[in-house]
Amino acid sequence: MARYTLVYGVRLIPEGALRGVEEATLKLTDGSTAGLTLHTFDGTIPQLRRSLDRSLDAFFDLLPGAEDEDVETFGD
Repeated sequence: MARYTLVYGVRLIPEGALRGVEEATLKLTDGSTAGLTLHTFDGTIPQLRRSLDRSLDAFFDLLPGAEDEDVETFGD
């Protein structure tokens, strides 16, 4: 089974207090860089949890290179 490092961050900010979001940059061991898109959701805690769950499910469903064995073992 392939192994990965998942880079993830979460921060709650009161709705309306966020001015903007910029792309984060990852520095890889080979000297190259990779972008990391940041996403935002607005709502109550239960709405945020549902949105985050859906977003994570979509991420792993669309992940290129996911091996069939991984999807069968860990997919819903």
